[in-house]
Amino acid sequence: MEELSIRSVLNEQRIDLHLKGQTKDEVLDEMVDLLFKDSVLSSKEQFLKDVYYREGEGITGIGDGIAIPHGKSDSVLHTAVAIGRSDHDLEWRSIDDKPVRLIIMLAIKSVDKTVHMKLLSNVATSLCQRDVIEQIFISEDKEEIIELFEQKGGKE
Repeated sequence: MEELSIRSVLNEQRIDLHLKGQTKDEVLDEMVDLLFKDSVLSSKEQFLKDVYYREGEGITGIGDGIAIPHGKSDSVLHTAVAIGRSDHDLEWRSIDDKPVRLIIMLAIKSVDKTVHMKLLSNVATSLCQRDVIEQIFISEDKEEIIELFEQKGGKE
């Protein structure tokens, strides 16, 4: 497998810094739409079903206002990441029982055996840095957000 870098799975078309959804369901739909419009998914409906399946298996809110919903699916044409930020708190099952404002959605191709863990590791490494989290919550520059993940998450 080729080297996994943030830029290989994330671009500006998959970042929305002002999500309109008022609920978790509306936001998940918006996030899936970002992926679908950028030709990452063959079926928006199937991927959303797979994301909900994963949501049912355990908490995806990792604390500090961040959630990482994800799905491994046959409808994913190529593994990708979408990032969304809400201007208001969203009810979400989270390990710290607090609402969410930043959503990082992982779309994993079913046949990618190790990509899932590598991608989660890269994202988690980035989010371990307090300065990165703070900047992601305030930045209006999509390229800057990609660079923050790239610098802190690095490459596998």
